[in-house]
Amino acid sequence: MSSHRRPCPTAHHRPTSSATLPRSACDRRLVLVVSPGCDGKRDAVVNDDAANLYPADVVTPPPRLRVGVIGSGRVGAVLGAALRRTGHHIVGCSARTDLSRVRAEALLPGTPILPAEQVADECDLLLLAVPDDRLAQVVAELVGHVRPGQIVMHVSGHHGLEVLAPFAGALPIAAHPVMTFTGTSLDLDRLEDCPFGVTAPDPVRPIAEALVVEMGGDPVWVEEGARTTYHAALAHGANHLVTLVAQTLDLLAAAGVQDPSRLARPLLTAALDNALREGDTALTGPVARGDVATVRAHLTDLVDADSGTREAYLVLARVTLDRALASGMLTASAAEPISALLVDAEAGLGGRS
Repeated sequence: MSSHRRPCPTAHHRPTSSATLPRSACDRRLVLVVSPGCDGKRDAVVNDDAANLYPADVVTPPPRLRVGVIGSGRVGAVLGAALRRTGHHIVGCSARTDLSRVRAEALLPGTPILPAEQVADECDLLLLAVPDDRLAQVVAELVGHVRPGQIVMHVSGHHGLEVLAPFAGALPIAAHPVMTFTGTSLDLDRLEDCPFGVTAPDPVRPIAEALVVEMGGDPVWVEEGARTTYHAALAHGANHLVTLVAQTLDLLAAAGVQDPSRLARPLLTAALDNALREGDTALTGPVARGDVATVRAHLTDLVDADSGTREAYLVLARVTLDRALASGMLTASAAEPISALLVDAEAGLGGRS
């Protein structure tokens, strides 16, 4: 008997015509299939010819990949369920807490809860859904359990492919779903058309694209070197928006408004929609108008407010003024009185601290 062993195949693909695959009822899509690999394992292959065999409105393709989920938190369990409903087989998941176990049992019923190392050993696609600050540690713990040709996809927004470098020969993907998760089945429908910030080596892009589309998402390509900036942008816009809205509601409550959310919702919703459509030209309000008397009154009144709220007002007023100037909404002469007012207020704030 010959001792010659066939080398592990790599991912093969034909280029697609666009970065985003069609998903309408009559469209066809890339289909992930598997081929026998070395040591009895399977390797991922993207086959666009296979898509011709499986119209999206006729039949669901048969199971193609064995999927393992590391981290059954709000994101991992939901994405595992999304992959399962497209025909992939979830062979195991890890869960560190009782809440994660309950979530896994609800969203991935019948899936064995296993040690992370065993999950990695048994799957073709390893989904790493752990917090950003734990990802590198988890990767280090799984070295030796991830084989060449295995797909490894993490969902971190901050990290790119470098964190997966210890998995030599694996097919690395960073695919960050740009939405908040409840960790319930409600999230499955919300995944439809959800943007995913995706980073992958060129040969692996078709695999990443197919997986994201199968989960219902829309892949948006992010360069490896831009990953931190990408994530900072989303954190600044989404996380700090929550803080800003909470401060707004606190001030309205202090003003005696019985239902602050009801009062603020139309204005805030319209402001967000306008900003997304129009950018800086959507700026309104006293700073953008150069209304120094109103800004002075606000700052005087906010002396008695929470110091964090007054500080946030000052910082955002300064940035708003700068952007109004840069966009041509305000002339330098109109902006100067407000700028001087903000300088004085900032000095006073510094003196109080």
